[in-house]
Formats: sequence, structure tokens, C-alpha cells
Amino acid sequence: QVQLVESGGGLVQAEGSLRLSCAASGITFMRYTMGWFRQTPGKEREFVAAINWGGSSTFYADSVKGRFTISRDNAKNTVYLQMNSLKSEDTAVYYCAADLKYNWNRATVAAEYDYWGQGTQVTVSS
Repeated sequence: QVQLVESGGGLVQAEGSLRLSCAASGITFMRYTMGWFRQTPGKEREFVAAINWGGSSTFYADSVKGRFTISRDNAKNTVYLQMNSLKSEDTAVYYCAADLKYNWNRATVAAEYDYWGQGTQVTVSS
């Protein structure tokens, strides 16, 4: 049974930091591209960041570039999202996702991902 479990969300003031974690089980984690997406009510799920299987390649949405960092620890089957200089517009439910296909050109596309976590709420107060 595949499980992706996010943690680390919460309420933070603007310019603060949070670190999200996503622990995977039931998959050979090191084979998967991992991504973070976010969603607010009434909007489509939005790409945030992705990291390839070995961690040598990362990609970010323009809106978070320079503020967020994605990383992974394959020994712990965990992917992280370090979020700094948070803004009110970063408020959303954050989801991690796993993609086995490794089509890096489509790492920003939610439909490409095979498995999803349940999401964790991040609220940034201004």
C-alpha cells in the first residue's frame, strides 16, 4: 500500500519559515521524481517544486524561486520543502507527489504524478 504523508504545516507570520516533510512508504522511493504542489479553494493545483530521483536536478515555480528549497533523503524515504520568506500568497494546502515515469520535462504537470499525499495546510498571516 502506497502512502505519502506530509507534515510540518501550520500557521506562520509573513517572512517566517516552515519546513514540510513527506514520508513515503510502499514504493521504491529512490526511483521516483518527487514534487510539491499547492492548492487554494476554487483554484487548480499549482506546481511548486520538483526533484529528480537522485537529487541532482531541481526545478521551481517562478513564484517560489529563491525562497523555497526542495531536497530529499533517499535513505529515509523522505522529501522536504524548506520555505523561507513566506508571503500571504503562499497560504495553501501543500501536497507531495511521486512520479515513476521520469519525464523531467513534465515534472510541473500534476497529471503526470502517480501518487499523492493527503496535504498539509500552510497559513501565512500578514
